[in-house]
Order: sequence, then C-alpha cells, then structure tokens
Amino acid sequence: MERDSSPDSTARPRLPLHKTFAVAIGNGLEFYDFLTFSFFSIQISHAFYPAGQTSHGLLYTLATFGVGFATRPLGGFLIGRYGDRVGRKPAMTLSLTLMGVAIFAMALIPSFARIGTAAPILLLLCRLVQGFALGGVVGPSTAYLVEAAPPERRGLYASLQSATQDLAILGAGVVGFVLSSVMSPQALDEWGWRVAFLLGVAVVPLGLWIRRSLPETMPRADAGVAPAVKVRVPVRLVILGLLMLGASTISGYVLTYLTTYAQDSLKMSANLAFRATMIIGLGEASAAVMSGFLSDRFGRRPVMISAYTTLALLAVPTFIVMNQSPGMTIVYAAMALLSVLVDLASVPAIVVIAESLPAAVRCGTLATVYAVAIASFGGTTQFMLKWLIDETGSPLAPAWYMTGACVMGACAALLVHESAPRKIAAARAAAKPGVGTLEEV
Repeated sequence: MERDSSPDSTARPRLPLHKTFAVAIGNGLEFYDFLTFSFFSIQISHAFYPAGQTSHGLLYTLATFGVGFATRPLGGFLIGRYGDRVGRKPAMTLSLTLMGVAIFAMALIPSFARIGTAAPILLLLCRLVQGFALGGVVGPSTAYLVEAAPPERRGLYASLQSATQDLAILGAGVVGFVLSSVMSPQALDEWGWRVAFLLGVAVVPLGLWIRRSLPETMPRADAGVAPAVKVRVPVRLVILGLLMLGASTISGYVLTYLTTYAQDSLKMSANLAFRATMIIGLGEASAAVMSGFLSDRFGRRPVMISAYTTLALLAVPTFIVMNQSPGMTIVYAAMALLSVLVDLASVPAIVVIAESLPAAVRCGTLATVYAVAIASFGGTTQFMLKWLIDETGSPLAPAWYMTGACVMGACAALLVHESAPRKIAAARAAAKPGVGTLEEV
C-alpha cells in the first residue's frame, strides 16, 4: 500500500485497484435496493394501487418512486458532512445500514387488498428512508475512491462507483428475468417482486463485512475532527456540477424507464423487458470503466463533450427506430447504444467535481450536489416521461427529454475547468518546459 505525501493529505493510503472493489460493491448493493422498485413498478402498482381503486396505478407508483428522491439532498448533506467530520468509512456504513432496513421493511408491507390505504402510505415512508440513505452514499464512496487512487488513475478508480451502479441494474434485470421466467404474471404481482427486494437485503451484511478492513482516507481522520481552517466551496463548480449531473441523471433515468417503456409503450412482455434491463446494465458498466480510463488519458472535458453531443444527436433517431421496428434485436441494440453513451458522459462529470473540491469539504459538498441533482432531475424523470407520453400521445417524448438534457450537459462541460492531472501536467509542461508534475488531490 502506498502513501500520499501531498500537503492536502496526512499520509493518506493509496490502495491497489482490486481493494477498492470493497467500496464499489457496497455502493452497488445500495443502488440495487433503490432501483429494483423502478424495474418492478408494474407489479408494485398492482399490489398497492389496484385498478379497482384507481385508473392511474402505474402513474402513482412512478410518483412514489420519485418521492424517494425528495430526501436524498437531506441524506447527502447530513451523511456527507458526517463523512467530512468523522470519516468516509463510517458514512458509508451508516448509509448501507439504513438502506438495508428500508428495503427489508418494504418487502414485508402487506398489499392494498389486505390493509387498505395504509399500504401505500407505508410504501411511501420506506421510499423516503431509502432516499435519505442513498443520498449519503455517493459522496463518501466517490471521495474515498478519488483519495485512494494514484493521481493519474483517479478516473479509473472513481469509475468503479458508476460501474457498480450499472451492475446493480444488471443484477436487477437478471433477478427480474429469472422471476418472470419461472413465475406466472399473477404470482409475480402478488409476491414475486418481494423476492427481488429480499435478495437485496440478504447481501447487505456482505457489503458491511467487506468494507470493515479498509483504511480511512479522510485527512486527519485519526484525530476524529475536521480541519480547523475554514474552506470555501467553489460556487461556479457547484452550479456547473449540478447541470452536468442533471444531464447525466435525466439520461440515466430515461434508460431506467425503458424497462417500463418496453412493457407499457412497446407492448413487450415482462420477460423480454427484463432482458433489455440486463443489456442496459452490462452496456453501462462496460462504458463506465472505459470512460474512466479515457478521461484519465484525454481529460474529463473532451470525453464529456463528445458523449453528450453524440447522445443529443442520436436520442430521437434511436427511439424512432425502436418504435417503427419494435423487434427484439432492434430494441436491444438501441438500448445498448444509448447506455454506453450515457456512462461515457456521467463518469467524468462526477470525477471532475470530486477532484476539484478541497478535501475538507469534498464528501459533504459532492454528496449534496449529487443528491440535489438527482432529486431535481432524476426524481421527476420517470413520472414526467409517462405524463408526456400520455399527454402528447407521442412515444418519442422520452427521446426529446433526453436530447434537451444532453444539450444542457454539453454546455456545462464546455465551461468547466479541466481537472485530470495528466492534462494539467501536460499544459504546465507546455507553458514551462521541464515543469510537469501530477497535481495531487
């Protein structure tokens, strides 16, 4: 294990890449628990918003999914500040524990048919706890990965955070595919989706166990206090970060909605729709790692700008092809293409924010910015997509929504300062021949 001797750190450990999977796996478990709700939204709507009680069951379920984002900024702020004061590891442990409790409770809530309106109310409360917990996971885990990485490999290390989110999508898709293959639609509605939730609960202790041997990376963590010097948060970076993460969030949740879209708009079976989810998860996970590598080599800005621009140009044509030729091969190929482009843009966005922030406020600021972006854009996306499709009658509404988001992200990426150490060193060497060292976090 190497140690960093930069002024910003206090003999901070540098971990080999394989050991950082302990951080990334726990992060993936939390996202599996949170996103499984979306993938089983059709089945959950039948259990908690039955057709006999409302004609908008799916819309109400998607609204409940969105409510889970309302508490993410609060979780990001409180757990993020906890991570800056006490340590990255305790903050990650707290968020994972809360998520496990919430998903376990959700799996046990009786249906509307058994306890009436208490069922959707309890469901709503569990989603609020889930949102609070997930709001506090990205800041500590990303800060940890950036601080544990060698400077020239921060993009690659931090990409594991996004890659495990995507593997969580893949895992949810696999679980949904298996359950929909072996169960009747009625059984899947009644209790099959609960099995998917309980599987997420079962692996939470594993996530807690594999994290316990990790060293702390927060400066002055051994003293148990934050640095005494007051550090100012860069406002310009926060604003641009919100726009970039907002663009990535909308694009990502358009993809997440495609499991529902395939069933609701393209009239595909649940089994085929879950196959599409698996493809999205695999495509995004592969692209996340590739994006981290490319952003280390060529810079955060070029990778982001290229990916956002390509997405803006291809979103509408891709949806047109899916709707005109809704065959399995066409739909899956279109989803794979979009999923790769989304993660090519999203990984450098979060890395440029993390490594540009002062270490003393990195965890809390990153967690809050990420959670606010997710709450503002992600929490409304799936509801807005369904509402726009219903109101306009156009199945291309999700594509236009994604296009607007990507234009916003590309503009923000043009304005943000480059933060990749390799690019900074190259620029300094060009300005002053013979000078060119990697800048430390």
